[in-house]
Amino acid sequence: MSHSLESLVIRHTHRLPLPAGPSGGGSSAARRLDAALTVAGFKLSAELFEQLSGLSEATVVRTARQTLHTVSEMVGDHVRHNPYFIEFPANVPDTEEFWMRCVTKALRDEKSRGSVLSQLAHGALDLLSLPAYGRYQHTYEEMLAAQSELIASAGDRVTVLHLGRDLEGELTDLYLALAGSTTPLGEEHLSDLRTLAGQCALGPQPDSLPVRENRAVVNEARLAVGAGLLLDTVVDVLRLACALSDGDVTLQQPTRFRAFSRPVRRALLAGLDAVIAANPAKLADVHAHREPFKRLGERLHPHEYPRWPHAADVFAVARGEKEARTFDSRVEKLLDEFDVAGAARLLKSAPGKLFRTLDLLLRIAADQEERDAVAAIAAQVAPEVSGRVVLSVREHFQNRERETDTPRIFVNRRGGGWVTPDFRPPVPSADRDRLIAALDAEMRRRLPAPGRLLVDPAVFDVALPLSGRAGAGGFGVLPRGSVSAVDGSQLRFFTYWKETENRTDYDLSALLLHADYSTDAWLSYTALTAVGGEHSGDVTEAPDGASEFINLSLDRVRSACVVPQVNIFSGEGFEQVEESFFGFMLRDGEQKGRPFEPRTVRMKSELRGTGRVALPLVFRREDDGRWHAKWLHLYLRGISSANRVEQNQVSVSKVVRAVVEREYLTVRYLIDLMSGDGGAVDLWDGGPVPDGPVTYIGLERPEGLHPDSRVITLENLRDLIPG
Repeated sequence: MSHSLESLVIRHTHRLPLPAGPSGGGSSAARRLDAALTVAGFKLSAELFEQLSGLSEATVVRTARQTLHTVSEMVGDHVRHNPYFIEFPANVPDTEEFWMRCVTKALRDEKSRGSVLSQLAHGALDLLSLPAYGRYQHTYEEMLAAQSELIASAGDRVTVLHLGRDLEGELTDLYLALAGSTTPLGEEHLSDLRTLAGQCALGPQPDSLPVRENRAVVNEARLAVGAGLLLDTVVDVLRLACALSDGDVTLQQPTRFRAFSRPVRRALLAGLDAVIAANPAKLADVHAHREPFKRLGERLHPHEYPRWPHAADVFAVARGEKEARTFDSRVEKLLDEFDVAGAARLLKSAPGKLFRTLDLLLRIAADQEERDAVAAIAAQVAPEVSGRVVLSVREHFQNRERETDTPRIFVNRRGGGWVTPDFRPPVPSADRDRLIAALDAEMRRRLPAPGRLLVDPAVFDVALPLSGRAGAGGFGVLPRGSVSAVDGSQLRFFTYWKETENRTDYDLSALLLHADYSTDAWLSYTALTAVGGEHSGDVTEAPDGASEFINLSLDRVRSACVVPQVNIFSGEGFEQVEESFFGFMLRDGEQKGRPFEPRTVRMKSELRGTGRVALPLVFRREDDGRWHAKWLHLYLRGISSANRVEQNQVSVSKVVRAVVEREYLTVRYLIDLMSGDGGAVDLWDGGPVPDGPVTYIGLERPEGLHPDSRVITLENLRDLIPG
């Protein structure tokens, strides 16, 4: 168990917990570990190397084994990546030539000849019926022997592992950071919080748990150890019941509630009773989740516990036997009567709802007097609104500054994306600008004085992580809307999947678009080569795991955009397979190397969406000829089977355009606010860092920072969002 916890710390913090063990001469083992880490693109910090060298060799060897396994998983090197074409990216055949080669082999095979001749006679041929198609024709070892060694390059990625505290201290710090996050966590981080809560439920706790899903996971752990529950709405109890049933605490997917033990039933009913006894108006919250509450009531048997009558009222409202007028219905009544100012005054008691309704209120206001009233109330309640909502509304109005034919994009909590035309009338520019100024002032008030700011310029265009669901679990993953430079002449995508039970075929493809988002070309199993690119070949089953690659020479690509995608052709979905992930590598032109080289991996993200077409990011060539990536993290619904790049090119280009042309709030915005009062901002160029404490903001932590420095990196970027 301790090994998995150590891995969790390394993944989240890039720190290695200080191993427990006797002192000794571990310098030789530490050097071997450092050398082995280099293969995967990692290295030990000088401080960590020194600490390991002072431990016994056996302790260092034990630590090395776990550390190497962890970093391999982080970049996707824990599995064998084998392309269909053994010499990929060299000697990839033309598509039709390859298909004819497979047909010729099939006709020479007595077992398949009859079936192939019969299909040809009817004018259609199923590629999957050809023995040489879609199944590896060589072993992994044969592929390695056919490939050249990677030539080291100064552009190879180097990720530093830093020295951490003891394991218990690191786990406590990480638990407090995740549980107290001001923004919702992604699926992977929420799962990690559940693990940490089980370890830390009786230890130090965060001052507040602003995110409801986090509270549900923490309450599950507190219930298990007999600690008091943290509840202030009936929905908190519903989320806890979902957590106890291994269901969806976000309440987006229905949960099948398990049969609860009597102690658990008593705890849940007592919690419901206490919430309503303290504030009967909270019965109205039941309406938004009536069906789940009805199903939960069938499991809790509230009639058996007459000492908690308020809990029984919750289920009576869910069944429609008791009335509870909702707050939203009162707001809707005022809006139906076109009483905008009255609706705004009522919404003062629900500041978050008011902020989410501001666009509508400003659009339907009858005159300037009503718009002034709305803006004044918004400014008055702004200090009561969470920082995440303030920033989300600020970003929303930033994108209402111009009239455009860019479609609106909607993304649900599972990454499902769709677009619609934007028919909304504009918000008057003066009102919009006044509101933006008020939101900026509120954010400036909340941000802490940073002292001396040290910033890695690469972080400026990273989108603020207003929700952990705007990204994906993995390594080097940036939030949706982030922009990052692409430094390298060879861009290579990879995807890996391993089926659970059923034959599963994923297809890695790339759609190449013109500047106006119309289709230029594509790379896929139906187009193995295109201008500047090669596909590694179609693998159509993955009982032992399978990989596909696309290689692009960026100096030869003529298109303006490259959109990699993973299409589910058949079989299990992204959330059903045993494992699936996507990533990309960058290399210099002369590096050669195997199809997958871990130290060239710049990003690896888990594929865990509900759609059948995954769109991780888009690559764009700017006017100066340089390439940048903009992060998407989207899943399109697709069709039940046979998803192909040719069929989804229109829908893909629409969502790509919507994200590319949307202006996201970035780290640069918060840094500008923090330094707006004359604070100094030093740009870190990769060299020595200042001697004194700083607030450092960047993608990775530099070596040598003063121990009293505040450090914000990709791993804890959410800490930038004020509460």
